[in-house]
Amino acid sequence: MGPEQGCCGGGLRLDPAVREDARRRLLSVRGHVEGILRMLEDESVYCPDVLKQVKAVHGALDKVGAMVLRSHLLRHVVTAVERGDEDRIVSELLELLKYR
Repeated sequence: MGPEQGCCGGGLRLDPAVREDARRRLLSVRGHVEGILRMLEDESVYCPDVLKQVKAVHGALDKVGAMVLRSHLLRHVVTAVERGDEDRIVSELLELLKYR
């Protein structure tokens, strides 16, 4: 498999178990965000209560990101040399680090 076969065009895909776990967690996050939105509809909402909930969502999203990153490192980065696409993989990782 050559470097032209990226995550969407060829063989590199997110591990199915990680994908399902991430999907399940994100559904929970969606429910949590909807709860925060309902809190904000209440004029008497207390700021720290909202901030705690936002922090909980942030933590859950960080967990999903960490799971996907770990899967990517284990399944794709460590095997990049074997596939001959280490330059592309390193470039992708550097791009990702811009957003951390």
